[in-house]
Amino acid sequence: MATRQDVARLAGTSPSVVSYVLNNGPRTVAPATRERVLAAVRELDYRPNAVARSLRMNQTMTLGLVVPDAANPFFAELARSLEDNAWASGYTLLVGNSVDDPGREAGYIRTFVDRQVDGLVLIPAHGDRAWRAELSRSGVPSLVFDRALDGTQASHVLVDNAQGAREATRHLLAHGRRRVGCIAGPLGIHPTVDRVAGWRTALTEAGLKAGTGSGGRTGWEACPDAAPLLHGSFGRLDGYRSGLALLSRDRSVDGLFVTSDEQAAGVLRAATELGVRVPDDLALVSFDGIAAGAYTSPALSTMRQPFEELGRTAVQRLLARIKDPHAPATRDVLPVSLLARGSCGCPDPAGGVPPAEADRL
Repeated sequence: MATRQDVARLAGTSPSVVSYVLNNGPRTVAPATRERVLAAVRELDYRPNAVARSLRMNQTMTLGLVVPDAANPFFAELARSLEDNAWASGYTLLVGNSVDDPGREAGYIRTFVDRQVDGLVLIPAHGDRAWRAELSRSGVPSLVFDRALDGTQASHVLVDNAQGAREATRHLLAHGRRRVGCIAGPLGIHPTVDRVAGWRTALTEAGLKAGTGSGGRTGWEACPDAAPLLHGSFGRLDGYRSGLALLSRDRSVDGLFVTSDEQAAGVLRAATELGVRVPDDLALVSFDGIAAGAYTSPALSTMRQPFEELGRTAVQRLLARIKDPHAPATRDVLPVSLLARGSCGCPDPAGGVPPAEADRL
């Protein structure tokens, strides 16, 4: 393999000048000399030793990302946006899948710290966060993404879950639905807490009563005059099971806010099996806006998260913390937007799947 000395010899300059060209500094290099160095690099197919460069510059040009479920298309789309923006900034993104297991999550965080990533993006698992103190001691700049963490000074990049859920529920009410239930994600994490709060606010504003969901899939039985609330996971299987439980026992529900598109896909399957017509018998709006939602039948009406802006904002904020670890923490809360399709009773977009959605698949 060619060395830096080989490049310098061919370009007729010193190894130090080669370093200045490849690292864009710290000293300036005359344009003619720079071009000779770059020509020599191309001719020799020279590749700098990344490990040596990392030791020399105290920078690995890598970022870590820990997601709770790599099989969930929502997290896959978030990861893709982060990776695109990290790559555009010259960084490689390493991904760890915690499978919503706090122990495995802590293991990935420890691994990334040991591998000396320059920064870490966390979508926290549901459960214990014993890794907080260890991560703080490591000094690795970090950012919390998607799921807010209470009691931490870390920077956050989130969406307005409560307002999005409120808008989704109000849209169902505007379609004339009066008993609008909610199939929600796991208890105790902020996407669930905030989306349920938004659903509840919209019903209260309309003079309607929301259930507590205290009894899991049968929680509405204790309060039959209230709109049902069921808690589960964010997955399709749980959406299917929750949909079967709710729709088989409470046919008076004519509207449903589902807190994730993955759950909503399962609910659509349950409705089909039970002979419940969507949207004729049951209007449905979900949350996230994953690309696959355009391909369900009917297509999902959903509160679309701005994936591209989320990834760009998260990378910008994290790189700013890497540059200045003592900078104050930031908190970005981005808006979501209603993407009305057939599942709520709105017409599906003309011409089938919009090109922008097809490009994301």
